[in-house]
Amino acid sequence: MMRYMVVIEEGENSFGAFVPDLPGCVAVAESEQEVRELIQEAISFHLEDLQHEGAPLPPPHCHSEFIEIPA
Repeated sequence: MMRYMVVIEEGENSFGAFVPDLPGCVAVAESEQEVRELIQEAISFHLEDLQHEGAPLPPPHCHSEFIEIPA
């Protein structure tokens, strides 16, 4: 099992998601739940496509953390 970091952004009227370790792997939806489902599908399709092309699967490198700044 591979575990990729997903960044979810909230826009004015929609949510977007992307996977830094998989360039071009993105999703957009009206709700956060929907964008989570769509990005999971997008990751699966992206990896299947790479396998079909005979390309190696990129190992996950990215991680995230919160940095607190005094306000």
